[in-house]
Amino acid sequence: MSTPRPAAHADRTFRYYDFIMAAYVCILLCANLIGPSKVATIRLPLLGVTDYVAGVLFFPISYFFGDILTEVYGYGRDRRVVWAGFGALVFAAIMSTTIVALPAASWWHNQAAVETVFGPTPRIVAGSITAFWCGSFVNSFVLAKMKIFTSGRWLWTRTIGSTMCGELVDSVLFYTIAFYGNWDNAHLVAVTMAQYSFKVLWEVLATPLTYWVVAFLKRVEREDYYDRDTDFTPFSLKT
Repeated sequence: MSTPRPAAHADRTFRYYDFIMAAYVCILLCANLIGPSKVATIRLPLLGVTDYVAGVLFFPISYFFGDILTEVYGYGRDRRVVWAGFGALVFAAIMSTTIVALPAASWWHNQAAVETVFGPTPRIVAGSITAFWCGSFVNSFVLAKMKIFTSGRWLWTRTIGSTMCGELVDSVLFYTIAFYGNWDNAHLVAVTMAQYSFKVLWEVLATPLTYWVVAFLKRVEREDYYDRDTDFTPFSLKT
């Protein structure tokens, strides 16, 4: 069993941490900027045919990286990545709103297309950012606590268990904030549960890859952090 990291190690640098952060933020931006541009249809076992925002195919990858970050580097370092993603989403929302609002040149005739792709309603933007922030921290917190409880064994239980908790918070918050009152309640619940089920299924299928990446990082980074003395407040950037 690993022991808590000494305070002197808090300022350590790692070979792959920055790359994972960059990949995490990239996925968030793409899922939130490109993903909402299309609503597709999928058939899921037991749930039947349902509509979904296409970005849901890729957004669960952020939870894959979140699990890896917390498992290897600890809650504190994942917290910094979540805040980086949050800042990127806020800036993307401000930039999209500004670009859509700018007066178009008289000879340019693609304003409607830009509004369709980059002009989501404020409710959707607020729902997306709020759901991501809350769900990501729930995911990281649950995984960190489960790692201590299981003494580092049974990685699959905490990657899947934390995703079930985090994605539930994410899905419920997003669809409630973005669409409550605009969709009938039955349809809202059906879409929420269908997309939640898909996200959890994605995590289950990714379990072998998670095991491989975690084992690789723990070996090359020489790090396997346990959050025994961690301050779990989300309002900090300490590692």
